[in-house]
Amino acid sequence: MSMILPAEKELRAVLARFAQARIDHDVRPSGCTSRLLEDATYTLCVMTGARTAEQALRTADELLAQFAERTAAPVEDEALAA
Repeated sequence: MSMILPAEKELRAVLARFAQARIDHDVRPSGCTSRLLEDATYTLCVMTGARTAEQALRTADELLAQFAERTAAPVEDEALAA
């Protein structure tokens, strides 16, 4: 089963939301920060097709590397053509 690739902008936004929720919960844990972290984790897992936060973060890193390769390739091709 293949996963629909998220847009880079949305993936980065969800990663930022996850990171902030994790920091907030680590600094001052509460019911609210716990719910925000659970929601951010769930969203990240759904977006990456993962079952755990650790898997989701690994997948997100791989996706971001793919996005970087895609955006770098045209610049390299233009340099070779010049």
